[in-house]
Amino acid sequence: MKDHREKSPDHLTIRVRAQDDPVSRVTEHDTVEASVRYPHVVIRGPVFGFAEQRPEDGPRWRLLSDMDSGFPQHARDGLNSYLWFTARDDTEDRALRRRLLAAVARLETEPVDEVSVGDTRYRVVRGDEFARIGPDGLEPPRPTDPEPPGPLSWKLSDRSVSRTKGFVIDHAAAVGLMTGIQRVELLSLAYRAARYPEEVRADSLRALHTHPGVVLLPAAFAFAEEKEDSWEPVCVSLPTPHDARRSMVNHLKEIRPMLYDVPADEAEEDARAADEYVTRTPRGDELRVRGRCFRIVRVERLVRVGPDGPETSRPSDRDPQPPMRLHPVMDEFGNILRD
Repeated sequence: MKDHREKSPDHLTIRVRAQDDPVSRVTEHDTVEASVRYPHVVIRGPVFGFAEQRPEDGPRWRLLSDMDSGFPQHARDGLNSYLWFTARDDTEDRALRRRLLAAVARLETEPVDEVSVGDTRYRVVRGDEFARIGPDGLEPPRPTDPEPPGPLSWKLSDRSVSRTKGFVIDHAAAVGLMTGIQRVELLSLAYRAARYPEEVRADSLRALHTHPGVVLLPAAFAFAEEKEDSWEPVCVSLPTPHDARRSMVNHLKEIRPMLYDVPADEAEEDARAADEYVTRTPRGDELRVRGRCFRIVRVERLVRVGPDGPETSRPSDRDPQPPMRLHPVMDEFGNILRD
């Protein structure tokens, strides 16, 4: 092994800096309390997004999407669209447009996790979602987690701005004490249980060596239903606890009756419970109806980092569909060519 005593590589460096402002002190206190009340970690599964690295970024990568795709190909499709619309709307440079469209053409036919356009690299990034759990179940939101400052809106269209898109993956950036401790604790997190297929476990253990660093993304939120011996997530991860509350209310009033064969009297009872929740406990973390318990839960995400940056998809990550063409053909002048 190389001797890194003089200067450790960025992907092996966890730099801790004292943060003495009032907000940081309260956040650190919340983190300490959460680690005591919810000491265990349960892995929810992989998530994917895409990022860019420009020459001036050095080893850093900037996320261009939310980390909310369940399959690598969904993230590749997102990158495909991002580059296509960049070619259409954001440049008049014909040479740059040709390079962008060449990258699009490759993403249409190959399941690649990285393409370059000039000196800029674009990469599909893999992360893992996990939640903390204690004797009373999954961890709910913390007091310092982001909440709307004014009157609460229950319109689904009023979704909060993403805190993940634009996040810079910089393993060597200074963090607070508790975040540093958490990252050290998560260095060995892997899919080890027998319920995971053998190839998933093997890839996960291999990643501990190929991508030994860990970066934590901003926390996200979802709602889950308590089952007999587990908690079952019901929605995708969202930017704030209130986004998850909106999703929970909409699920009970609209989605569940539409997708499942729910008897009319049960649907009415679910809707009444959701309306009562909105009226009486609009910032509450639990909703109970007909003996069922739904909870707003805090979802954490990590990205593993190696010598060349964030981890991409693993061989054991499954895709439901192959690459395909998503947009009309465009020429170097920006003209859309109809088939």
